[in-house]
Amino acid sequence: MLEHGGQLNDAAERWGIPRSEWLDLSTGINPIGWPVPNIPAEVWQRLPEADDGLDDIIREWSGASSAACVPVPGSQAAIMALPRLRKPCRVGIPVPGYREHGHSWRHAGHRIVPIAPEQTGGGFSGCDDRWLDQLDVLVWINPNNPTGAIIPPSTLMRWHQRLQKRGGWLVVDEAFMDATPAFSLCFHAGLPGLVVLRSLGKFFGLAGVRAGVVLADNRIAEGLKQALGPWVLSGPARYVMRQVLTDTAWQWQARTRLQRSACTLREMLQAAGLTLAGGSALFQTVRIDNPKILADQLAARAVLVRVFDQPGMVRFGLAADERQSQKLMEALAARKCD
Repeated sequence: MLEHGGQLNDAAERWGIPRSEWLDLSTGINPIGWPVPNIPAEVWQRLPEADDGLDDIIREWSGASSAACVPVPGSQAAIMALPRLRKPCRVGIPVPGYREHGHSWRHAGHRIVPIAPEQTGGGFSGCDDRWLDQLDVLVWINPNNPTGAIIPPSTLMRWHQRLQKRGGWLVVDEAFMDATPAFSLCFHAGLPGLVVLRSLGKFFGLAGVRAGVVLADNRIAEGLKQALGPWVLSGPARYVMRQVLTDTAWQWQARTRLQRSACTLREMLQAAGLTLAGGSALFQTVRIDNPKILADQLAARAVLVRVFDQPGMVRFGLAADERQSQKLMEALAARKCD
């Protein structure tokens, strides 16, 4: 099992600090999530129904008018299932990046080809794309987690076309895309060999509901449905998804607020003498030689962050309010006295 953020019970036990006193900045989840309404009793009592209108709502929200929709219990379910839809092949995985992708493809018998940022030339027009010819599948995380780097849609579509000429796939994980929807590939979803993953966990702050969607061509979508089986997304999750995706006013307000919060966090980290390595509207990442030392210094003051060892980085999520920001600021200042 790979380590993830949000291990608050473990942190509380290790440091002997009650769970209620912690500021958890380790997940990159919107700390002010969409306000979930009461769920009707009937939704809990009936089996999920695929003709509840959710697919149409997803297409309207995402702009993926030509894609097949596969609602899933979070992106993780798709990350684990997609590798089983192809015979063992060569799969490009960005490094650094969300490690569950490489773990799942490797576990399914595929050969992993690490793709470093310098190898792609930043994806700019005129770059040499021959590195793609060693791959059958390219998984890309856009924005990247943990660096926040974004590859323009035009570049990703160029990569997709080169892969598709040989029957290859481009799988794009857009878990952090909702704050910057202009960079999404959803508008192109439905093209052969293009797979886009979205979820409610990060931007909407609903990680606990375990709800997301895969947008793909019909062949891949049908294979994924068979791999996942019936009733893969619960009735309450489908209900919440229908409501939240149509709340466009909340989405607009959240984007504005998150951009302000990210700016505040960047300024705070820089003022603390830390070197920014990148970020998104939902997190900021610093580069540091000894990330565990910084993480431990903050944990001693009940602030939980996410450590990445190679390369050495620490990712900070957003504070929910001024009180939490002050707690982070004090923990950052205190570490200089250690």
